[in-house]
Amino acid sequence: MSKTFAQVKNDPWLMELLQKQGSPLLRSVLDQPGVYQYQLIYTEIKRDRHQKPTFINHYLNVDRNRYFNPASTVKMPVAFASLEKLNRLGKKVTAQSPMLTDSAFSGQTAVKNDPTAESGLPSIEHYIKKIFLVSDNDAYNRLYEFMGQKELNETLWKKNYNDTRITRRFVPMTPEENRHTNPIRFLNNGQTIYTQPATYSDLQFRFPKTKILVGKGHWDQNDSLINEPMDFTTHNNLPLEDGQRLLRSVLFPESVPARQRFRLTADNYRMLYTYMSELPYESRFPAYDTAEFFDSYTKFFFFRSGKEKIPDHIRVFNKAGWSYGFLTDYCYVVDFKNKVEFMLSATLYVNKDGILNDNKYEYEETGYPFFKELGNIIYDHELHQKKSVAPDLNRWKLTYD
Repeated sequence: MSKTFAQVKNDPWLMELLQKQGSPLLRSVLDQPGVYQYQLIYTEIKRDRHQKPTFINHYLNVDRNRYFNPASTVKMPVAFASLEKLNRLGKKVTAQSPMLTDSAFSGQTAVKNDPTAESGLPSIEHYIKKIFLVSDNDAYNRLYEFMGQKELNETLWKKNYNDTRITRRFVPMTPEENRHTNPIRFLNNGQTIYTQPATYSDLQFRFPKTKILVGKGHWDQNDSLINEPMDFTTHNNLPLEDGQRLLRSVLFPESVPARQRFRLTADNYRMLYTYMSELPYESRFPAYDTAEFFDSYTKFFFFRSGKEKIPDHIRVFNKAGWSYGFLTDYCYVVDFKNKVEFMLSATLYVNKDGILNDNKYEYEETGYPFFKELGNIIYDHELHQKKSVAPDLNRWKLTYD
């Protein structure tokens, strides 16, 4: 995996639009890129008379060499890669096949049932559903274990996501423990149809030579305050452009080179489109407490600030993540009533005191309002754009159980 060197990408037009339309809060954030470490990609989508889309990216402060913690956004490529791996295994194992996870190394845990599933048993599909609806950490851990660290990263690197790395589960583990992944069995009518043994990753990551240090202090896993920056050198990494490209490769697979596409079936795509846009109240299995998992729980743009209800004529296909003061969201927005579509990806850092792992971040005061206003400005801009060809959005009109 080689390091890519690139200049910071900026579009003066985009900055002018946001400064002109933005509130004092938004303008204050935009005026302090060093403090808030924001990056933004707004993607216009124009259709020709055959409905073939063209993507026009507008950038703000985008720099693939500027690290941000991707948090739960790495669950998106893991979900995509898991479905591709299933297809390599053949038709006998499907996304609906019960998947039982055993343990074989320190730190590992087993999973033999899932009371949130209609069948009472875990599966790849159920894990993917929980990942996109509420960003479930355990679901991600299980797919990470199904992929294995080495196969997961090599799958992404072969698709030219060379700066992306996924090194860890979302549970306290050592680097060595994260290299070991659990034995897994798939069932059909109670009988084992496929066994995946415990695996060990001997992958040699090319971590940055200069350490990635964030903040001025952090709380460690022993609840001790360490008055030194937190070291993210070996943590997960997903540059903003890569995340945006990953999302696009699944929503519009024909728009990216063949080598960057995941080998998915029509059913795989429909499953992903459903769960990437489904809202917690629309799910029966699991049945979510909508006081905690409200409509916009994982929808940062437009709605997350204020816990707003999402209008029926709008669907947001996305994956968001939040951790250590970093907020990130990759999304594709569809407005059926007004015939609007666009992509929007952004990351922001809100940590005024510079201490990480203290759960004192300005998500509510600054982060979510920033995303909401940003989304509204771009959406309003799109509403007032005259397009020679209106997009046919029927493929996104999915039926939810």
